[in-house]
Amino acid sequence: MSKVVSVINLKGGVGKTTITVALAEFLATEHGLKVLVIDLDPQTNATVSLIGEDQWEKRNIEKRTLYHLFKDQIDDTVHFSLEDSIVTYCSNLYGGLSNLHLIPSSLDFVQIQDRLINIGQTSLIRPIDVLKIAVEDYITKYDIVLIDCPPNLGIVTQNGLNISDYYLIPTIPDHLSTYGIPQIITTVKNFSRKTGKKVEPLGIVPTMYRANVTRHDTTLRKLHSKASSGDLPRVFETKIPLVSKAADATDFDANGINTLKQKYGWGGSSSFEAFSELTEEFCEHVGL
Repeated sequence: MSKVVSVINLKGGVGKTTITVALAEFLATEHGLKVLVIDLDPQTNATVSLIGEDQWEKRNIEKRTLYHLFKDQIDDTVHFSLEDSIVTYCSNLYGGLSNLHLIPSSLDFVQIQDRLINIGQTSLIRPIDVLKIAVEDYITKYDIVLIDCPPNLGIVTQNGLNISDYYLIPTIPDHLSTYGIPQIITTVKNFSRKTGKKVEPLGIVPTMYRANVTRHDTTLRKLHSKASSGDLPRVFETKIPLVSKAADATDFDANGINTLKQKYGWGGSSSFEAFSELTEEFCEHVGL
């Protein structure tokens, strides 16, 4: 049975997309699972990381992105086709991974953010049901579906939650990055109560962690304490370290990248081991 996980944080720049893409690639390669990434973030970083800018631009021109799915509902048009939009053989690993697929996003998503509330005025579809109606039959073909959500809890993120079993919160262990976590939890609880769609917190993943930095260690202790008392969901034991070459993992056209170790090894750092351990922990918590 397919497991669907939305990846959420209200603050940008916390490693949300890096976690999404890394989990997808490790699940597909180290665990042999069939993985689908749904990129709902208008920044389109997961899309470009998995297929490169050239292929994204081509697909955007051909109306094969999620922007066109939502725009169809606003304008009462029929341009988007799910089957034509799904990208197979994603990633720059091993010449493309046959078991890692993507539904791409588009920078043009930003243009229609304020119009999404109008969905339903020209059709019988609720604004939060657009993605569900398009993909609910198809996602059963996958072992795991990862949804890279925008850094807000608006209609697009709610579309992701509406097909999700769990949500995951990557965060830098500092005050600003963790400040919005209670709001995320409360909002998702209210969403589940109002819609009847149960979405469970999978946990909090510490990202960009710097060992022996007092601020990070203090924040982690507070997170673990609140998780132990039931005020927050579990905090993953695995911490993703901050390294200077982390951006290389999101560069689809980076030279010399073919294996997971080349992509996430980052000059002998412990990042490859951290992502591998995170994936193991992730599988344990979702029951894979």
